[in-house]
Amino acid sequence: MNIIKSLEKRRTIYNLNNNLSVEEGRIFKLIEESTELIPDAFNMKSSRIIVATGDKQNKLWDNIYNVFKGEVSRERIDSFKAAYGTILYFYDNNVVKEIQNQFPLYKDSISKYAMQSAAMLQISIWSGLAELNIGASIQHYNPIIDNMVKEMFNLSESYILDAQMPFGGIVKPADMKEKEDISKRVKFVK
Repeated sequence: MNIIKSLEKRRTIYNLNNNLSVEEGRIFKLIEESTELIPDAFNMKSSRIIVATGDKQNKLWDNIYNVFKGEVSRERIDSFKAAYGTILYFYDNNVVKEIQNQFPLYKDSISKYAMQSAAMLQISIWSGLAELNIGASIQHYNPIIDNMVKEMFNLSESYILDAQMPFGGIVKPADMKEKEDISKRVKFVK
């Protein structure tokens, strides 16, 4: 599939279940290969991923609900819990600091570069999931859940949580996306 078709197919899917159209091994391979291939400034390789499935998937979303003490609807949390799994995206701040020390002229930009790489990784995995007919959405319950996630998965304090991506079978596809007047956001100049 070409990149434009892949991006067109990638949509925010909220209505997910735990039925996959492919073996989970194909999803894990997609995640590993994407993580290896995504560029990262200074080749810092700062991205980190945890994939929670099964009991860990359920416990993750129950814990997220508990952290918010009911301020997020149970129905919304349960919609993410119903998915097959959740990809947790991080970058390792120790790696960022190491690169900042090696390249002091770029010190103020290195964490931004790490986040850019993380964003490329997220869209690549999300588009790859769509190609496998797996639905997903991207969520941002961080930083409120950061301590709980680090404790739950026994992670280093240096791991900075960036996003959560529930994924699974598509119960209901996304509505059609309206075309925008792209000239408001893109200009070509000579």
